[in-house]
Amino acid sequence: MYVRDAKNREEVWLLDHIEEMGLDDTAFRSRDYVLAIDEHTHEKAGFGRIRIHKPDDADPVCELTSIGVLPEWRDQGVGAHVIERLVEYAADEGFDVVYSLTGAADYLAQFGFERIEPEQLPERLRERLEAKRENVQPDAVPLRLQRDRFRMPDRFRERFKNASVHEAEANEPEDSPEDFGIDPDEATYKYDTGG
Repeated sequence: MYVRDAKNREEVWLLDHIEEMGLDDTAFRSRDYVLAIDEHTHEKAGFGRIRIHKPDDADPVCELTSIGVLPEWRDQGVGAHVIERLVEYAADEGFDVVYSLTGAADYLAQFGFERIEPEQLPERLRERLEAKRENVQPDAVPLRLQRDRFRMPDRFRERFKNASVHEAEANEPEDSPEDFGIDPDEATYKYDTGG
């Protein structure tokens, strides 16, 4: 398992999963995302985004957003490693502080994120928080991370090394005719040969 930058050709995949998970796709640009990839099967397991806000009258602000892990890859450190890579990218861009506006405050607290009051957010992010609560995530709260306080719990490193698809999730039963209200014993089909 490893984390790499998203490629332009993965835009549709990203948008599909962002929508499926009910995440924020505001100002979507695939180049802002990273993907967690299984090195053996090349399956995509998770993703996340760094978004840099550049207000005209204030310093730039860095936000981590749209972090998601596919159900069959959860509880294996995938999200943790996506977050770690995003924090590294924030550091590369010169940010000592990163923010996240999310309903998953307890999850991010494991990595050193602290909940703050909306008034403590830079103005641009206060506006984002209001919009996010109205449109995508009503339970979103503001979090802040001092980059030098980021920590990766050891359990996530071990899980990530051995991550694999959860078989129960991956082998969900296929849809049957009955799922669509069709009685297979009574239905006729366009190309039914009767035999």
